[in-house]
Amino acid sequence: MYFQHIYDKSLAQGSYFIGCQQAGIAAVIDPKRDVDTYLEIARQQKMTITHILETHIHADFLSGSRELAALTGASLYLSDEGGPDWQYEFEHIGLREGSTIQLGNLAFKVLHTPGHTPESISFLLIDKAASEAPVMLFTGDFVFVGDIGRPDLLEKAAGMKGTQEPGAHQLFGSLKKFSALPPYVQVWPGHGAGSVCGKALGAVPSTTTGYELVRNPAFQFEQDEKGFIEYILADQPEPPKYFAMMKKLNKVDRPLLTEVPELKELNKEELKAALTKGYKIIDTRDKETFAAGYIPGSINIQDNNSFNTWAGWVLDYDTPFILLAKPFQLEELTRKLMRIGLDNIYGYIPSVYFWEGTLDTASIVSVDALKNDDIQIVDLRGATEYNAGHIAGAENVFVGTLTDNLDKISKDKKVVIHCQSGDRATIGYSLLARAGFKNIYNFSGGMNKWLEEGNVVVK
Repeated sequence: MYFQHIYDKSLAQGSYFIGCQQAGIAAVIDPKRDVDTYLEIARQQKMTITHILETHIHADFLSGSRELAALTGASLYLSDEGGPDWQYEFEHIGLREGSTIQLGNLAFKVLHTPGHTPESISFLLIDKAASEAPVMLFTGDFVFVGDIGRPDLLEKAAGMKGTQEPGAHQLFGSLKKFSALPPYVQVWPGHGAGSVCGKALGAVPSTTTGYELVRNPAFQFEQDEKGFIEYILADQPEPPKYFAMMKKLNKVDRPLLTEVPELKELNKEELKAALTKGYKIIDTRDKETFAAGYIPGSINIQDNNSFNTWAGWVLDYDTPFILLAKPFQLEELTRKLMRIGLDNIYGYIPSVYFWEGTLDTASIVSVDALKNDDIQIVDLRGATEYNAGHIAGAENVFVGTLTDNLDKISKDKKVVIHCQSGDRATIGYSLLARAGFKNIYNFSGGMNKWLEEGNVVVK
């Protein structure tokens, strides 16, 4: 057996390449959308990708299953569980509880493990050349290292009211299937630390069934289903706005993007015309450089591992947008945007000096600015972070929902915004400046700086 774990740090998303070396064929589980990675592995291993498997209809990334199938001719093996509202709307081989997929000497047994979503399945791998005992379990968003998939996403991200408690009940039942497996089975989940598909995902890439039964808090409730539901629904992070679009695009027939596109460099006239049409500039420079001089109306989302997540919060899927980035950054930025379906990149500019007007500058303040009574302090962190400890008098407006809550931001007082370390605050500052606020000040040191200087927090 050949096995390779492919990990996308930008979305903390794992996919898997599993091959039977004797037969020269391979399967890919939950592929990301820039599928050239898997084609290169297949080439290196002299294998043909014949099977593409998915654990569920994903919300956090746009699956590359259909792109990979188009390029390889491989068959799609997808869940037919969950009822009529949870069926994939394109050609595939349907899977149900107990289905078995043969891949040379390898076999994948299907377990229906609903709760995160109704159609969710897991794949139990048996390497028949060695033993009839199971070797690995690919859980998708069912069980993570130290955590389990959240059942509230459909309600909070996709607007499916009344689904989180039934999902939690389903998830409690699914855990019993997991608990019945041998303790030595390796568990390979769909996500790692940093994903918002759970609230406390571990940083190591894999685990075992036995370890999770002992150490994972979700397995400590035994017969206490009520306690489990209260636990699993509490303190979950805010799901990004783009999740609803991913649920749709991963279910329906959609246009395919089988290679990473090259972006066009815009000239000054094209930039001016695009801005006149309302296209947004996403400025990918670091927050200090942005603060020193930025094109009015641009939004600062730094080029780091969270770039595509925040882009998914602030961009829509209909309006073209522009990147401000150096040419060497473009391929990786484009890949990150592809992975959540943001394909509508109009072009890029490499410098703020393509703008012919005056640059704006951000107002950065120190800790002392927060000790003025006649100000509004706005904490842009998530609700769980805020509730764990915040500056006295600070109001919580999560940065991802900031543009929907502009009425909560004072237009009369001096407003000081902050987050934990400054990355989210620079997004918030640029959004508020774009909305016309002139009274905003960024405490870019954030809670880290506040605590470093010995200041107190309240709960």
